[in-house]
Amino acid sequence: MLPGLRPNWYQIPCSLIVNKSMFPNSSNLGRPPFHPKYQQPNNFFKLPLNLSPTLSHQQIIDAQFSCQNVDSLPRTLLSGNLSPIPAQSLSYGNGSPIQTSTSPVFRGRKRLSNEQNVPLDIKRQRFHSPHHESTVANQTVPLSDERRYSAPGSVTLPLLHSYYVPDLVRSVPPFREAPFSEPREITLPVAKDELSQQVLNVFQVCQQRTCDLKKKELCRSQLQREIQLIFPQSRLFLVGSSLNGFGTRSSDGDLCLVVKEEPVNQKTEARYILSLVQKHFCTRLSGYIERPQLIPAKVPIVKFRDKVSCVEFDLNVNNIVGIRNTFLLRTYAYLESRVRPLVLVVKKWASHHEINDASRGTLNSYSLVLMVLHYLQTLPEPILPSLQKNYPESFSSSMQLHLVHQAPFTIPPYLSKNRSALGDLLLGFLKYYATEFDWSSQMISVREAKALPRPDGVEWRNKFICVEEPFDGTNTARAVHEKQKFDMIKDEFLKSWHRLKSKRDLNSILPFKSYYAE
Repeated sequence: MLPGLRPNWYQIPCSLIVNKSMFPNSSNLGRPPFHPKYQQPNNFFKLPLNLSPTLSHQQIIDAQFSCQNVDSLPRTLLSGNLSPIPAQSLSYGNGSPIQTSTSPVFRGRKRLSNEQNVPLDIKRQRFHSPHHESTVANQTVPLSDERRYSAPGSVTLPLLHSYYVPDLVRSVPPFREAPFSEPREITLPVAKDELSQQVLNVFQVCQQRTCDLKKKELCRSQLQREIQLIFPQSRLFLVGSSLNGFGTRSSDGDLCLVVKEEPVNQKTEARYILSLVQKHFCTRLSGYIERPQLIPAKVPIVKFRDKVSCVEFDLNVNNIVGIRNTFLLRTYAYLESRVRPLVLVVKKWASHHEINDASRGTLNSYSLVLMVLHYLQTLPEPILPSLQKNYPESFSSSMQLHLVHQAPFTIPPYLSKNRSALGDLLLGFLKYYATEFDWSSQMISVREAKALPRPDGVEWRNKFICVEEPFDGTNTARAVHEKQKFDMIKDEFLKSWHRLKSKRDLNSILPFKSYYAE
């Protein structure tokens, strides 16, 4: 028996009582709570909060379970560290209650306090009690998997079963396996000519390393623990080029904070949530988070720099489509061995010629990736299919978020009869958009694997480049709204195609020094 615990408390069956206010996002559901007599008061904050036990969380774990260390870092990735967090409730945006917590992360040290204990009936409730309030948002939802994995260096715990209470805002369960492990062993294509070899050289020099990704993941997992002090049931996802297979060593990190499964109003709710996150970064994390700025764009973000990894991050709220398209693109990336080298070289080429910056009215990287995929789909002998048409169940917009990462592991490689070399594909890509694609009447669609007639909606009018987002059907190239910028993009495609065609030397359109600095 643990010292300091009264027998009558320790012997209460775990299945009857859930101390969810003490551990609102913990896998230790069902454990008996501590009597107020044995709890330390806390005056760190002025508002009365639910309090933590005298014994550390780890002491309880060690006493009640036989634990073992997590084998390796990848097994813990994107699962989050579910620390014991006191919680309170506030309203934001449209008045929906959101559970929050302002308590510091508990590191096993005793907290100083002079605050009065919160009444026991508030701190402890049985899930099956008729008096239990189920109207508070962000209540804990038991996960379906058998174990929950925490951050690197922590322990694995068996999940105790508890009663399920429907809640207004359901949490997003963690991924069951490491989603950034490569879906399959993929061998780079053999270069049979000098231009193809140059393309491979650029890819090998500039591609994102595993160590680069692990730095971003470590930052993500630490930030998730901190953000869960404000939104205990939230999940923080690494998205974008860092995870979709097309990242470079200089790629920024993109993060998506999911606070609830339902959409949020980006103008009101998302901005308010991000303002809380930014304030938390400034007040608690100034030691390793630099320059957190709230950018009130159409999809608002908090931009910041991680001092440890020196990586720039953009954090948005509930941009769910970004999570889905990350794993769609990741599946394409590993479907055929020529896809990743070609995409990376196109991104470097566009960046060098200053047509890869949406903030300046040119193409964003996502649009460039979709343009390459579309080109490979529309060849006389396609190199890529439409994954959404061939495997609709794996890329459904209604698929639960904690399952979307499984698609890259379940889709078999695509065997194309087209054996074109990388150099020829790069030339063909430039030629297609310089001379063949009809910008004025066509829309690029990876979802349909073909060029479609332009829609007649408001979003598509007066837009010079139309690239369909595969899930929500919006225009990913809407930033190109000035004719001058559009003409500059078209001109660069045409000039680069002529130059590369005549010289067959990648340095003629992408100088070695422009990318080797990475």
